[in-house]
Amino acid sequence: MLYHAHELYQAAARPFRAVAAAHRNLLLNPLNPFSYMVGAKALAAAHQVFDDFTRQYDKPAFGLDHTQVDGKDASVREVTVVDKPYCNLVHFERDQDVAGGRNDPRILVVAPVSGHYATLLRGTIETLIQDHEVYVTDWKNSRDVPADEAAFCLDTYVDYVIEFLEKLGPNTHVMGVCQPGVPIMMAVSLMAEDKNPAAPASMILMGSPIDTRINPTQPNDYATSRPLSWFENHAIMRVPPNYAGAGRAVYPGFIQLSGFLAMNLDQHLDAHARQFDNLVTGDGDSAAKHQAFYEEYLSVMDLPADYYLQTIERVFQRHLLPKGEMFCHDRPVRPEAITKTALMTIEGEKDDISGLGQTEAAHDLCANIAREKHEHYVQNGVGHYGVFNGRRWREEIAPRVAAFVRKNGG
Repeated sequence: MLYHAHELYQAAARPFRAVAAAHRNLLLNPLNPFSYMVGAKALAAAHQVFDDFTRQYDKPAFGLDHTQVDGKDASVREVTVVDKPYCNLVHFERDQDVAGGRNDPRILVVAPVSGHYATLLRGTIETLIQDHEVYVTDWKNSRDVPADEAAFCLDTYVDYVIEFLEKLGPNTHVMGVCQPGVPIMMAVSLMAEDKNPAAPASMILMGSPIDTRINPTQPNDYATSRPLSWFENHAIMRVPPNYAGAGRAVYPGFIQLSGFLAMNLDQHLDAHARQFDNLVTGDGDSAAKHQAFYEEYLSVMDLPADYYLQTIERVFQRHLLPKGEMFCHDRPVRPEAITKTALMTIEGEKDDISGLGQTEAAHDLCANIAREKHEHYVQNGVGHYGVFNGRRWREEIAPRVAAFVRKNGG
C-alpha cells in the first residue's frame, strides 16, 4: 500500500508544483511590477526549491556526445549492443576517423543495481572514453519491465555479466563500481573454471562490498540488524497498475532514496538552504551545479525483489563469497580458480558505504592470481562517490586504472 500512497502523493502534489512554477515565473517576469517588490526573489526561490525537491525525476540522459582523443575532438554516440529485459549493454562509440586507429582496450563498466541509474557513472565514463572503448550496463527500471518477464535475481545478474563479456570477446577488461563487485567475481570465477576464452583480462573493483564483515558501515549494519523476513514484509512492494510491470514485486526506488537522504540529512538540508540563497542572490553557476547534482541524485529506479533480497541475505547477512560458500545456479563459486585475470581494487579513505578493507578482501579470495597481477589503491580524502567521480577520480584514480589495464593485456 505504501507504493500506492507514494503514487497518490505524487499525483496530489503535481498541481501544487504547477502553481508554484507559474507563480515563480510571474514573480521573475520583468514586465510584472510586483517582481520588483521586496521579497519577490525570495518567494520565487522558495517556489523553485519546493518544485525541485518534491517532483519525481525521470531517468537522466548520459549526455556524452563528444570527447577528446589525442587532443582532437571526437563525436560520441550511444549504441545499444545487447537489449535484455532488465538491461541494455550500451557502447559509447567514438568517431572512428579520430579514434579508430588507436586500438584502445575494451572495458565493460558494470553499473550498480542499487537504486540510481547507470547515469550516476557519467563522470566515470566521460574520463574512460578518452582512452578506452567503453561499454556500460544500462539497467532498466523494474517497474517498466513487463510483468510477464521472468524474475531477476543475483544468479541472473551473473548470467548477464558472462553474456556481455562473451559478446565483447577475449581481452576485455571489466570494472565494477560498488555493488557489482560480488556478481563480477562470481562471473569471472565461473568463467575461469570453465576456461571460457572470454574471461576478462583484468577486473577492477571499486568500493565493492566483497567482505562486509570488515569495517562495517551504517548500510551494512542496517542489512544485518533485522531478519530477512523483515525486509520481505516491509521493503518489498507491488508495482501499481499504471506501469508496464504492474504487479511485479520490487524494492521501490523511493524507499532506497529515503535511506540515502537519511544518512546525510543535515548535508542535504544545508545544500537546499544554500540553493535558496543562490537563487535569491542570482548566483546562476552555483544554482545550476546544485540542480544538476540533485536531478541525478533524486532520479531512482525500482529494484527486482528477488535480486534485492538475495543480495541482503547472501552478501550482507551470510557473507557467502568470502566464506567460500557462494553458489550460482546450485554451482559452487570458487574465486581461487581465477589465475589469468588480473585484479585491481580501489577504495576511498572516507567511504561510508563500503568500509576500508571490504574491497581489498578480494585479493585474499583470488589467491592463485600471480602476485604481479594484483594491485590495491586507497584514495585519500574521498568518500564513496569520490572513488568514481570528481577531480580525484579524473586526476589520480583514472590514470592508475588506465595504466593497470594497459599493463595487463590492454
